[in-house]
Amino acid sequence: MPSIEELQRPIAAEMKAFEPHFREAMRSRAALLDRIMHYIVKRKGKQMRPMFTLLSARQFGPVTDSAFVAASLIELLHTATLVHDDVVDNADMRRGFFSINALWKNKIAVLVGDYLLSRGLLMAIDKGEFELLRIVSAAVRDMSEGELLQLEKTRGLNFSEEVYYDIIRKKTASLIAACCASGASAAGRSAEEVDRMRHFGELTGIAFQIKDDLFDYGNGQDTGKPSGLDIKEKKLTLPLIHTLQQVDRMDRRWIVNVVKNRNEDNKAVARVMEMVTEVGGITHATKQMLSYRDQALAVLHTFPRNESRDALEGLLQMTVERTK
Repeated sequence: MPSIEELQRPIAAEMKAFEPHFREAMRSRAALLDRIMHYIVKRKGKQMRPMFTLLSARQFGPVTDSAFVAASLIELLHTATLVHDDVVDNADMRRGFFSINALWKNKIAVLVGDYLLSRGLLMAIDKGEFELLRIVSAAVRDMSEGELLQLEKTRGLNFSEEVYYDIIRKKTASLIAACCASGASAAGRSAEEVDRMRHFGELTGIAFQIKDDLFDYGNGQDTGKPSGLDIKEKKLTLPLIHTLQQVDRMDRRWIVNVVKNRNEDNKAVARVMEMVTEVGGITHATKQMLSYRDQALAVLHTFPRNESRDALEGLLQMTVERTK
């Protein structure tokens, strides 16, 4: 599997140029905000979303200023959602660093998320990038709807695969879809081509989320995530949903009871995980993940082959082959 650095090669100069764009977009005259923005920049992750955006633009020609605006806008709004997510989840850590709410408390974290959101919206307006604003704002709306739908459905622990896909399409896949669509839009492509790239991103995002679900079962790998964590957090993942549909009524009631009421019982959680493997939950989820990968590849291959398209294909493969 190629490294992130190898996949970045077609846009190495652009990724370097993106850094000052993003730093400038986060600057504030308020000392506290500026200090927090500096902390956020310092702890940035692999920057997969700017990569998806800039590669989507680069496959159609040279990267323009519009593409840098698109990448900055998405990264600002993505960062805002992460800051707010940590408040909602009461999480103290993010990517191995203390979360904003852990260091500065919830009130400041909520305001920081609001600030990042407004910076992104104002930047798009100031640059006259209204189509990019439309694409990314729709993704933020979908992400919020997906989170709320998950909260609503998780209470009953009885939703179907159809509802599961609706949730992850909105909650996870919509942002990667926006990356790919905004990159194509920034490159001046037709509405049909922009939609095709959006569809590629959506399929990639679904495969990405199913891979995350599979991490909960370890599969003998050090995934960096404790096994059974999703069960302990009462999250219904694809392997577990499939299992609930396969077992008899007694086993189903027992599993639901463990997830709802006994999720701190390590022995009971371990037994649920065994049952998921026994009835084919892992196999089913893996098959679905590879199906979405193949569908995404088929969409990507409708575009002419070049170095950037190959790198997008590499990013897609990385989403399903990653070990953490």
